[in-house]
Amino acid sequence: MEVLRRSSVFAAEVMEVFDRSPTDKELVSQAKALCRDYINSRLIRAGVSWSKPEYNAPVPGGKLAEVSTILLRLGDELEYIRPNVYRNIARQLNISLHSETVVTDAFLAVAAQIFTAGITWGKVVSLYAVAAGLAVDCVRHAQPAMVHTIVDCLGEFVRKTLVTWLKRRGGWADITKCVVNTDPSLRSHWLVAAVCSFGHFLKTIFFVLLPER
Repeated sequence: MEVLRRSSVFAAEVMEVFDRSPTDKELVSQAKALCRDYINSRLIRAGVSWSKPEYNAPVPGGKLAEVSTILLRLGDELEYIRPNVYRNIARQLNISLHSETVVTDAFLAVAAQIFTAGITWGKVVSLYAVAAGLAVDCVRHAQPAMVHTIVDCLGEFVRKTLVTWLKRRGGWADITKCVVNTDPSLRSHWLVAAVCSFGHFLKTIFFVLLPER
């Protein structure tokens, strides 16, 4: 363990954060690191050409890497249940990807709608799946800079809406408790609920955004 702690400054900082109660700033920073990793995974899977981020952003390490793995795995579950729900997000919302304001407003509107009835890990996973789906759309439409906008937007939403909830659970590591069975034929009910509600609020957001398109 000590060898791992000395491997890099960032790895040591990550381990320190997970050994104590994380601050708001740390939770937001971790949220953004998880988002970048999630988006990168989905871009690779989609076969979309993607350049490295413009800034030297740390990748998840230590226990945060385990959280990232779990988050991606649960995202896979969501997308398995409804393979088309988290694809072509921009088309489903009928928005232009050439305006940063339109993209951020749309993402925040969807994010707010997801958590209207409360916060669960299933909804958090859904939020990341939406962010990644929208990021894939942006890169495919020659708007790669929007990926950084989406990551920052998710971080801001976490700061305003999810930080208190995350702190009550001891941070992002709490998501690891969601994985209780490795049998792919057994789908968690909370994931099903998250994906079923997503189609409904996409229609709601469509009409909310209609005057701005």
